[in-house]
Amino acid sequence: TCAKYLVAIYPTMQVVWGRYFFQVVILAIVLAPRLARLARTQSLAFQLVRSAFLLGATLCFFTGLETLQVAEASAIMFTAPLVLTALAPVVLKEKVGPRRWASVAIGFIGALIIIRPGFGGMGVGALWLLAASTSYACYQLSTRALSQQDPVLTTLFYSALLGAIVMSAIAPFDFKTPDLLGWAVMALAGAFGTVGHFCMIKAFTHAEASKVAPYTYTNIIWATLIGFVLFGKIPDLWTYIGATVIVASGLYIMHREQTLKKN
Repeated sequence: TCAKYLVAIYPTMQVVWGRYFFQVVILAIVLAPRLARLARTQSLAFQLVRSAFLLGATLCFFTGLETLQVAEASAIMFTAPLVLTALAPVVLKEKVGPRRWASVAIGFIGALIIIRPGFGGMGVGALWLLAASTSYACYQLSTRALSQQDPVLTTLFYSALLGAIVMSAIAPFDFKTPDLLGWAVMALAGAFGTVGHFCMIKAFTHAEASKVAPYTYTNIIWATLIGFVLFGKIPDLWTYIGATVIVASGLYIMHREQTLKKN
């Protein structure tokens, strides 16, 4: 929501920079006594790759928000667990049976219902969101792999650091000096990013991905409420129909994974 407000006023690259810059500032203040110890990682290359996936997801998501509502963008991002399942045979060498492949296909039909290509749908903004969803699925995959290697705060620190460094090199080429409210909302975006990702990494540390992921679907509730209160926008019926199809597919995939593990 902070990003949706900011991209209407400031260049997208600057908004992404603000989100990461303030996350680094917050972490540096909060973790100052332990920063040197937390910077030590068992897998620096893996941390950087994971952080790059998150940066890619953020860039694509914020770019998509230029033309999409918050709830519409959130609904398309629900395809991330489907992408995760589709990548499992390649990345994790997991066997994905016909039922889960069918669920993945149905889920992407749900995405097409939301996007409605060729029917005056969401256009290029939806493509940015699909790219964000793919990048975020890779981020979740690497987060799950790293959850047992490095402390939560180490992973959170590298997520912010790489984004801040890369965007600090890019943002000055198209920078509009923010007013006081602009700085405040950027700082707020950094704070929400810090808390949100800390909670997500912590969740993956204590529970399997299939048990954690369903809670992310509540995002559509908050996105709709906040979008209506702050921007006076409510997604059309097709968005909710498509989101329902995607959520149902994602939940079935998780149910199927749990059933196979028990057997």
